[in-house]
This record gives sequence, structure tokens and C-alpha cells, in this order.
Amino acid sequence: MVSVALKERIRHRLADEVGRIQKQAPFTVALCYPSPYSAGMSSLGYQRIYRALMDAPGIACERAFLDDECESDAAIAAEHPVTYESMRPIEHLPVLAFSVAYELEIAGLVRMLNAANIPARRRERDERHPLVIAGGPLTFSNPMPLAGIVDAIVVGEADARAVLVIRAAEEGGTRADQLDRLAKIPHVFVPTHHRELPTVGAEDDAILPAHSAIRTPHTVLSNMFLIETERGCSRGCSYCVMRRSTNGGMRIVPAERVLETIPADAHRVGLVGAAVSDHPKIVSIVNALADRGCEVGLSSLRPDRLANTEGFVAALARVGYRTLTTAMDGSSERVRETLDRRARPKHLLECAALAKRHGMDRLKLYLMIGTPGETDADVDECIAFTAEISRIVPLALGIAPFCPKRNTPLDAAPFAGIRAVEHSLDRLRKGLRGRVDVRATSARWAWVEYVLAQGGEAEGLAILTAVTEGGSFRAYERAFAAIERTPRRKLSLATDSP
Repeated sequence: MVSVALKERIRHRLADEVGRIQKQAPFTVALCYPSPYSAGMSSLGYQRIYRALMDAPGIACERAFLDDECESDAAIAAEHPVTYESMRPIEHLPVLAFSVAYELEIAGLVRMLNAANIPARRRERDERHPLVIAGGPLTFSNPMPLAGIVDAIVVGEADARAVLVIRAAEEGGTRADQLDRLAKIPHVFVPTHHRELPTVGAEDDAILPAHSAIRTPHTVLSNMFLIETERGCSRGCSYCVMRRSTNGGMRIVPAERVLETIPADAHRVGLVGAAVSDHPKIVSIVNALADRGCEVGLSSLRPDRLANTEGFVAALARVGYRTLTTAMDGSSERVRETLDRRARPKHLLECAALAKRHGMDRLKLYLMIGTPGETDADVDECIAFTAEISRIVPLALGIAPFCPKRNTPLDAAPFAGIRAVEHSLDRLRKGLRGRVDVRATSARWAWVEYVLAQGGEAEGLAILTAVTEGGSFRAYERAFAAIERTPRRKLSLATDSP
């Protein structure tokens, strides 16, 4: 059942892992990630749940991932998923616990179930099949597209709650008995029992910080030890799910706890969180790691903090930064005001000057296109301003189409439209040709993400059809068009696509 190539790939990766927990237990579940190994093992949330389950008495988990070949071609049939620890087919385990980061990963979940010969439609599974449970970052926004696929959804933080969920399944009985117990756990949504989603769950601050269990060279973040310096955010960006209204805003991990948790043999360290640069001791943390000889990466750098915090960029240069990466978010000052962003032109210009002063190769700015009310004039302002920055230091733009998410002030905003987004991207590229490196994610797939982000069970089940038809954009377009829309919300269809 398992190909020779997959066996060898698993053995090679296991041999290179540091920190893997060896454990056998009476109740073992599959901890699944619906993207390839390199993405799953770069996820701090996935690693946190792995450690929580492996630390729980009587429980163990074995990891499973979407086949590597599926990442580059949605039409490739996924290889039968097996666990890394024992190479068991995932359908032989009693529970499949999936961590889902964002909407487009739901397709990976469906592909893994299909490849394991497990019905992807929840209503078609019975006592012969494992329970399928989902959690992860997607649940902070809108996990309802999962409702027709999975048996239960853990909404919000699940560091400790994941163990409660597995305990509820471990008690046995019929499938109905297990679902009854799951439905009684706070912040767990069971589609057969509940009509509305619960609130987003928050864990006790005493369990912070989450950190890596396993380090491996076979990830984007090669051999990097990941640790959160804070959880949540104190800012109010109107497009962001992790804004200050989510779980009480930013919860800071003391600098001493961060530093004492990082192993002495960790030479590459990733500081993770929604607002890492807002930690009041972030410069001292980075400098302390520099003194250890560590290479350090930070997941979120705000331009106002970089510009106004003495020694911040200098500290980043000490830990190996060659590209200073931050966000300008909106295309113009007017747009940034509507997004409630603190980034100002003076901050971004100072970031460019600091990057040059400290010998960095370039500045990279993240930018959203297609935000509500954006016009050609806003795009032209972006062209003029980024061209000005490029005269200070080489500049790259990483651009994503705006996708409104649930649980944000811009929830009800429409998607700008594929042609409108592509028009703005073409305008930017032409205006900055030869001066700025412009790279953008697909407007078409941003529309698919938008439909799922604003959709419900019907949109989630449409993924099954799209995956069966090859997983192309056109397959999704046809599958979504076939859904009878409810009066709840009229989604922007892709009728403007070329």
C-alpha cells in the first residue's frame, strides 16, 4: 500500500528529526496536517498539539501529512496517507485530528480522506470509520465550511482542550456516544448537535509559551526552534482576525521565560506571534539570542516599531537579517486609514534608511490590493511612494488580494473581483517595472478563498466536487456556481473572470 518512494522519504525525514517523542499508548490517534510535511512541521500550532497529546497519560499520536506531490499539482491523486511513526494507514486509527490553517487547506483534508478511502462527507461515515476532528487557525474566523466534512470542530485555542477532546473519544461507546461527549466540551462544535458556532476558546496564560517539539531540516524554516513571545494582538486592524478584540488582545510571555525555554543547542530560533515586534522586551530578547550566536527570525514586524524602537533593526542585523520585512498593507495613506493601520510613510521611509544603514540587501513590504473603495489613484500613490523607497534601498513587494474574513469589522466587505484585482496588479507592475520586484498571489485563488471564508456547509461540500473534478480553478468556479444561494449573504461570483 505504501510506495517505496514514500517509505524512503519518511525514513529519511525521521532520521533527521531532533526532539521526536517516542511513545506507545493504549489510545493512539492520527495527528493530520492537510499540506505536505514541510508546511506541517513549520506550524507551531501543529507542533503544540503534538506535544500536548504525547504528554497526556494513556494517549499518543502519530503524524500524517498530505502527499508532497499534491502541493504542485491539484490534479495528482494523493498517495494513501500513512503515519510517520508506524506507517499505518490513517483509517486504521480511531481518530483523525486535523489542524487547518486557512480555507484552501480544506481541499487537502478532503484529498487525504479520499486517498484513505474514508467518505469525505460526514453523513456517509459510520461505526466503521474513524472520527474526524478539526481545529487550527481557520477556526478563529469561519470554520463552517468544515461542518459537512468533519464530525467536530475545536474552535479557537486548543493547547489543553485537544486532550479533553481525545479523552472524550477514548471513552468509547458508539459513535453517537462519542459525539454526545464531544458536544458537552466548551468551544467544541458538533454539527449533529449544534446550530451555532461557540465563541472562540482561549487557554490559560499559564500554558504559554507554545514552542517546537521537533526540529527538522526538511521544512521552509529549516532546523528552526519556534517559540511564541506573545499570543494575540493589541492592535485594531479592521481586516485581521487576530485583532485586539480576539481573546482579550495581546498576552505577553515574559522575556525570561522565552529565553529559558529555548534549548542551548538551538542555533536557529523563530519568534512567533501575531504581534512579535510589539513585545516590550523584543530588542533585549533578540540581542540575548545574538549573544548566544543564534540566527533569529520574527514572524511579524511592524514598521512603526522598527522605525521608533532604538536598536531594533541593529539587533536584527546581528541575528542574520539580510532582508528587512514589514507591511505597508494598504496602497495609499487613505486606504491605510480605513484599515486602521498605524504605518505611516515616515515609518516606511525610515525602515528603508535603517535597512541600508545596517547593511541589509533589501526591504520587503507586504501589501493588499483590492481593499474596499480602492481606486486607480490609490494604486498610483503606491507606485510613486514605493518608487521613492526603491531609491533608498532595493525593494520587493509581496502582494495579496484583499479577502474579507468573518469576525472582523470588514466581514461584510465584497471581494473586489478578479479583473479588478488583476487590473491593479498590472498597473503596479507597469508603473514599477525595472525599479521594484513585484510578486503577487493569484487573484483567482483569492476569490476561491473569499467564497470559503464567507461560506458555510454548502460551500465546504462544493470542495468535494471540485477536488473530484481535478481541483482546478474552473472546477471550483463550477462547483460554487451550482450552489443554491441562501438569503444570508450574496457572495461575489467569479463572473468577471477572463
